[in-house]
Amino acid sequence: QVQLVESGGGSVQAGDSLRLSCMVSAPDFANRAMAWFRQPPGKVREFVASINSLGTLASHNDVLNGRFTVSRDNAKNSVYLRMTSLKREDTAVYYCAAAPEPISSPDERDYDFWGQGTQVTVLS
Repeated sequence: QVQLVESGGGSVQAGDSLRLSCMVSAPDFANRAMAWFRQPPGKVREFVASINSLGTLASHNDVLNGRFTVSRDNAKNSVYLRMTSLKREDTAVYYCAAAPEPISSPDERDYDFWGQGTQVTVLS
């Protein structure tokens, strides 16, 4: 069974930076694409960023305007989301997700394992 555990969330001031981590217990982690999604309060879950299994191709939601960066360390079975210049509208529960294949996707239906989520609250 694949398990994902997010960490690094919390309450920050607008303009601050934060780094989320997701540790994955999967022997085939290096063969899985990974992604981050988020669900703002009262809204549907949305794509944030994805990265392929090798960490050579990353994609980010255009609405973020380059403020977030996804990365991974296959030696540590971990994926990260670096968030800078945080805004109130970034307030959400952030989820880490693992795909069953190496190619990443912005579609949440392509991911078969999910973490429990970590809350990020941005205060103005």
